[in-house]
Amino acid sequence: MKGILLNNLGSPDSTKIKDVKTYLDEFLMDERVIDIDYWKRYLLIKGIILNFRPKKSAKAYKKIWWDEGSPLVVISERFTEKIKQKIDIPVELAMRYGSMSMEKGIKNLVDQGVTEIFLVPLYPHYAMSSYETVVVKAEEIIAEKYPNVILDVLPPFYNKPDYIKAMSDNIANHLKDFEYDHVLFSYHGIPERHIKKSDPTKSHCKLDGSCCERNSVAHHTCYRHQCFETTKAIAKELGLNETNHSNSFQSRLLKDPWLKPYTDFELEKFPELGKKKLAVVTPAFVSDCLETLEEIAMEGKEEFLEAGGTDYKHIPCMNDNDDWVDVMVSWINDWKSK
Repeated sequence: MKGILLNNLGSPDSTKIKDVKTYLDEFLMDERVIDIDYWKRYLLIKGIILNFRPKKSAKAYKKIWWDEGSPLVVISERFTEKIKQKIDIPVELAMRYGSMSMEKGIKNLVDQGVTEIFLVPLYPHYAMSSYETVVVKAEEIIAEKYPNVILDVLPPFYNKPDYIKAMSDNIANHLKDFEYDHVLFSYHGIPERHIKKSDPTKSHCKLDGSCCERNSVAHHTCYRHQCFETTKAIAKELGLNETNHSNSFQSRLLKDPWLKPYTDFELEKFPELGKKKLAVVTPAFVSDCLETLEEIAMEGKEEFLEAGGTDYKHIPCMNDNDDWVDVMVSWINDWKSK
């Protein structure tokens, strides 16, 4: 029997500091998130970051928490339920980090008689700290506990036409009554070294502004290239020109160089350039979460208005809208029919 495992990032169980600390511990100790030697990572996370970050993060989560729970989890659950209504094989939802573990999700499928799992990382783009860590974790669980289960994985869908169409329609719908000077595509940030580590050629990625434009097998695992391709495709679909949209990267951590330009710097710069009516899209996420609801919709708006902007609109993610559900159902049905 075939089954589906939808997989998103995860969330603390509550906004209590102890729950946030537990979540951050698992997340930040992942070697694909903070990719330094174990002993250095251990000292950094457990000796420094976990002494101050949970309190700050808990405060941020409280700002966006819903009565039903974590927005990311609630939205993902709604999305999953809509998928279940449209297909006739088992579907489970799991998170890479937190109590809704991948191990539980896989076990639930196996307990229903599933012997072939289609893993769906809910990340449009390939990155070692998101897509790759989900795939590796699933492979480890199955190899250790369910060696007879077959695993197949949905590739990154950053440029799939039906995904681009659904994204573009969602953006257009939210821009109908908003007059904008500029649309900013703000992607989740990753360290520059992750780009080079993910390059199978070990020579293509130069982060020099041109390597993303040169054809290469490296693009299959290059987050930066894939983000730029998503923007190009959506801009074409929406009829945006070269002057009224741009890319940026958010959520950097520590002091290492991360992908540029930085979203917060761009927000402060736009009013000086006469772009005072801004719409912000977050295409690295399919579900609204802390990074979109607090960092972009709240903090980003405050930064932009303080810098002299006049109008600011955060475009929600596709979340559980019906067009996105139908796209996912079509991909699942394509896999089922193989």
